[in-house]
Amino acid sequence: MKFFIDTANLAQIKEAKDLGILDGVTTNPSLMAKEGIKGQEAIYNHYKTICELVDGDISAEVISTDFAGIVEEGKKLAAIHPNIVVKVPMIKDGVKAIKWFTDNGIRTNCTLIFSAGQAILAAKAGAAYVSPFIGRIDDSGWEGTELIAQLAHIFTVQGYETEILAASIRNANHIIKCAELGADVVTSPLESILALLKHPLTDLGLAKFLEDAKKTA
Repeated sequence: MKFFIDTANLAQIKEAKDLGILDGVTTNPSLMAKEGIKGQEAIYNHYKTICELVDGDISAEVISTDFAGIVEEGKKLAAIHPNIVVKVPMIKDGVKAIKWFTDNGIRTNCTLIFSAGQAILAAKAGAAYVSPFIGRIDDSGWEGTELIAQLAHIFTVQGYETEILAASIRNANHIIKCAELGADVVTSPLESILALLKHPLTDLGLAKFLEDAKKTA
């Protein structure tokens, strides 16, 4: 399973990269706004900086909601760097645009997936990735990771090459469950990635080793 970080913060991206496990980055307009990045030129330059920092797929999201607008915006995003994957919302015109992008050699990530039906449409249109939002599904009262299991089964049965990119990760356990259930990629905040490092028995064991090491000095 590949690890992406879901942020536009360069310091967090660098920290994840330095850990040695980073395969890519996902962003969205909310994450850009959180970093105070405004205006198309500034946003595009920020994407370019991220692409130069990380050798992996970088999802850059369109803000248009009509077919012509999505295609035009997607072409501009894809021209920034070869590693850019155009992030397209799961709407009718979005599916049409994904098909257009597929036919024209531009890779896509279909975002805001909340059902198997939506994921099937995106995969059929040729999306490189589908992004089920498991945390938001949890918020609605259903177990979000169940969708990961369902999609892993369907995509295997149907032979879809589209990768399942688990998004809206809230904690380390989400990451573990996604790995267990067959997600191809997980994108999460740095905090959830770092939480995988932690276990109280590790802390206790290390403290004991260090204490004993002093006796042999």
